[in-house]
Amino acid sequence: MLPKGLPPLAPFRPRLLSDLKGYNSERLAKDVGAGATVGIVALPLAMAFAIASGLKPEAGLWTAIIAGFLISALGGSSVQIGGPAGAFIVIVYGIVERYGVANLLIATASAGVLLFLLGFFKLGTLVRYVPVSVVIGFTNGIAVLIALSQLRDWLGLDIAKMPGDFFSQIAIIGRHLHTINGHALLLGALCVVGLFVWPRLWAVDSKFRQRLDHMDTVSALRATSRLPAPVVVLVTLSLLAWVFSLPVETIGSRFGGIPQGLPAFELPAFSWETVRLLVTPTLTIALLGAIESLLCARVADQLGDRPKHDPNQELMAQGIANTVVPFFGGMPATGTIARTVTNIRAGATSPVAGIVHALTLAAVVLIAAPLAMHIPLAVLAGVLLFVAWNMGEWREFGRLRHFSNHYRLMMLSTFFVTIVFDLTVAVELGLVLACVLFVRRQSAIFRVEEVARTPQQITFKLYGSLFFGAVAKVDPLLAAAEAAEPGQALMLDATHMISLDTTGLDALEQLHKALDKKGGKLGMVGVNEQPRSLIERSGFAQHLHTFL
Repeated sequence: MLPKGLPPLAPFRPRLLSDLKGYNSERLAKDVGAGATVGIVALPLAMAFAIASGLKPEAGLWTAIIAGFLISALGGSSVQIGGPAGAFIVIVYGIVERYGVANLLIATASAGVLLFLLGFFKLGTLVRYVPVSVVIGFTNGIAVLIALSQLRDWLGLDIAKMPGDFFSQIAIIGRHLHTINGHALLLGALCVVGLFVWPRLWAVDSKFRQRLDHMDTVSALRATSRLPAPVVVLVTLSLLAWVFSLPVETIGSRFGGIPQGLPAFELPAFSWETVRLLVTPTLTIALLGAIESLLCARVADQLGDRPKHDPNQELMAQGIANTVVPFFGGMPATGTIARTVTNIRAGATSPVAGIVHALTLAAVVLIAAPLAMHIPLAVLAGVLLFVAWNMGEWREFGRLRHFSNHYRLMMLSTFFVTIVFDLTVAVELGLVLACVLFVRRQSAIFRVEEVARTPQQITFKLYGSLFFGAVAKVDPLLAAAEAAEPGQALMLDATHMISLDTTGLDALEQLHKALDKKGGKLGMVGVNEQPRSLIERSGFAQHLHTFL
């Protein structure tokens, strides 16, 4: 039983339970096909995200498997796919460099608890209060940092370890440009070109496909066309590097391959002293995870015809997943837009597809893990460069001229601060700027207008919100009160005043005192619901000559 006054807690109702009602073999076939497709797509991405974050590739794979399973089984969306995401690369790399892997696991588990509580107390909708300009700013900033972090492997530079901050990365890349590996650069370039060309090659309106329509081999080729582009480039370029023994760094040469077996359950060293040091990383992971997962779920709602997602249930599932995966050596997880869109386009109808995606990944890892040691890191870098390009909303820079200076300031400041400092500072700055600019905009709306003057009474109209940001605009009223004739009344028409805060109320009280000294009276008419409630509760209504 909750104490009086507290809002009701969110019920724990995974979408899977409702989606299984009326489930049939036709939907199962669609979900299995979609899940298998997404599982194959997720394979190179999971490894690439982990390596770019300063972790071993198996950390990304088992995060995609465990978190992907839990988010689909317990989440509030029918089609969302969870797992490691590109947005976390910069954050995780910085935490690993500053605090170490063990503390990353603690921060991730703590963020998971926080995410669960956000959903449990029905705070999922608060994420929607983050302005879109701030979201675009930090998304584009993260995309730039992801691309920059991949230049070492894409160019095959002889750099032992990349630093975490922007300027240090630029400096160390500049100092090692003479160590470029031409073979790595070629593989990375072929990877990017392949990712761009492959889906367009098999588009319905492509000339290549139209020519094949008249050939006998079209059925076999169409079967090939269903393979996801990341898998095609990963397999073909890995074979190319292996057959020709190209001198490039691979997963095997850097990490010794991927263990073929289930991950061990381990408890990271835990202490409250450590947790206190990790408050900022924990908040960063939780905030980014909440924003990414709910944005992804909203995109899924727009693309599919399934019921809208439940934001609170989704956050609870994200919380459980992020609390569990660190105990298996995993990294932060959230909803992933690219894999979710792939899931929808592949025909998914329920969270069963997400569960199949996780099982497909697990089967691949357990059976074919030794083959991953031949994957060149330059190819994975190419995959992430392509992800970074698609992740950024670059057209928004060109559209800035159509928006206000406030929008430009919030977006550009968030973008540059994300790159130069970090995401936490950028989001904090963006939200502070949003609040300051909102106050400024609202204060500009408020105005006072004199509408009538007689020897007995001066009448003013109030427009907008009388709050702490607009009290300076009450000065004409105070000047009128001080210049009023003895006994002259001041009437305020508040028909168009939509809200009032305690600072605005204090300004009205000062106005009443100034009039009272000269024997004048203050009245208000047309008072709306919110201002009326505050005036009555404060007792100020009894000092007004007229209050209607």
